[in-house]
Amino acid sequence: MRSKNQITVFEHQRLIVGETYNGTTFKESHRKSLEEFYGEGLPYFSLIHKGVKFNEFVGALQVDELVIEVLPKADKGGSEQNWRDLLIGMLKAVGVFKIHAPSSSSLTLKPNSILDLYFELFIKEIEYLLHRGFIKKYRKIESNLNALKGSIHFTKHLKYNLVHQERFYVSHTIYDNIHQLHSILFTALVLMKKINTNVHLFSRLGSVLLDFPEMPVIKVNEALFEKIHFNRKSEPYKQAIEIAKLILLNFHPNLKTGQNHVLALMFDMNKLWERFVYVSLSNNRKQGTTISAQTVKNFWKPNKGYTSYMQPDIVIDKNKGSEHTIVLDTKWKNLGGYNPSPDDLRQLYVYHNYFQAKKVALVYPGDKKECRGGKYIEIQSNDLTDNECSVISIPTDSINFDIVMWQKAINTQINNWIKAN
Repeated sequence: MRSKNQITVFEHQRLIVGETYNGTTFKESHRKSLEEFYGEGLPYFSLIHKGVKFNEFVGALQVDELVIEVLPKADKGGSEQNWRDLLIGMLKAVGVFKIHAPSSSSLTLKPNSILDLYFELFIKEIEYLLHRGFIKKYRKIESNLNALKGSIHFTKHLKYNLVHQERFYVSHTIYDNIHQLHSILFTALVLMKKINTNVHLFSRLGSVLLDFPEMPVIKVNEALFEKIHFNRKSEPYKQAIEIAKLILLNFHPNLKTGQNHVLALMFDMNKLWERFVYVSLSNNRKQGTTISAQTVKNFWKPNKGYTSYMQPDIVIDKNKGSEHTIVLDTKWKNLGGYNPSPDDLRQLYVYHNYFQAKKVALVYPGDKKECRGGKYIEIQSNDLTDNECSVISIPTDSINFDIVMWQKAINTQINNWIKAN
C-alpha cells in the first residue's frame, strides 16, 4: 500500500504544480524546496515551467512530508512494483544493500519506496547491534570529583575549588559506550524519527530509541566518516554506519524557513547498469578469464599538466593476449531499434584500436533480445574494415523481473555473442 503522501514517477518524467499523481498533489511549496535544493548543483532533475523533470537518476526524494519515488524504466511494459523490485534487486546485486539479516525475507515491511527500504534496513541493523551488545571504548573526560582520579587540571582546579578544598578538578579516562560510532547512529535515528512518514515504522523507531543509550546529537560531514576505521571489534557496525552516512549526508535542511527539508537517496542508472552488468558477468566468470571494470589507460600527454586517459566500462581478457580482449560499454537507454549515437560509436572505435580488441560492443537494456553487428568504414577507400562494433540489447520484460534469472540471461547472451564468429 502506497503512502498517502507519496508520488511515484519514472525517470525522465515530469511533475507539474497543481497536478495530482497517485492521489497526491504536487504543490508549489514542494517545487520551491526542490528549486532551492537544485541550487546546490545536484543533477537529479531539471527545473521546467511550473515543475521539475527528472533525469537518469532513480531512488527517492523526500520533501518534508512528501516522498517522490523515481523508478527506472527501459521498456513499455511492467508495473510500478515490477520496476521497483528490479531497482531494489539491482542495488542488492551490486552490494548496496548489505545487512546482517540472513536474507531480505526477514524484513517485515513491503517497501513502498527505496526510502522505506533504507529506513527499515537501518532499524534492522540497530536491532542487531542492540541484541549483540554495544561495544565500549575509552574516552577522556574532565570532572570535579571528591577523590583524586587521573591528573589534576590545575587552572580549573584553582578556579572551581578555591573554597572547596575537598574536591579535585581532574582529567581522567572512562570506559563506556558513549563514543563517535554510537553518536552517529543516534543522530541518524533522531533524524529518521523526525522525517519518517511510514506509519509501519513509527513503533519500531520508538522502540529502538528507547533501548538506545542517550547520546549527543552531532554535526556530521564527509570528513567525519573518512576518519572512521573499523577493526575486529567495531566491524559489525560497518553496515549501520554506511546507511547512517547515506541518510545524514543526503539530508538538506531548509535553514531559511525551517520546513520542507529535502532528503535525497538517488542513484545514477548509467553507473548502476554498468556495475550490474559487470557483477552479472563476474559472478559467472569461467576459469582463465579476467573481467575488469573501469580499466584505465593513458591516452594523451600534454607538454605541461596532467595526462588524459580512457576508461572503458568492462574489459574481458581470456589471458591469451590482446587478440582475445573484449571491450564492453554500457548505456542505460532503450534505442528502440535506432542506431547508437555517433559519439558512442566513436568511443568504441577508439577502444577497439587502443586495446587491440577482438570485439567491442555497446550494451543497452531493451524490449527484446537482440545483437546487431556493424563494421567501421575505412576513411580513404570507404570500404568496410574488419573492425566490428556490436549493439547488444538485453531484454527486461522476459524474466518476470527475477534478478538472479536476469543476471544469468545477461551472462549467457553476452558469452554467446563472444563465442560467435
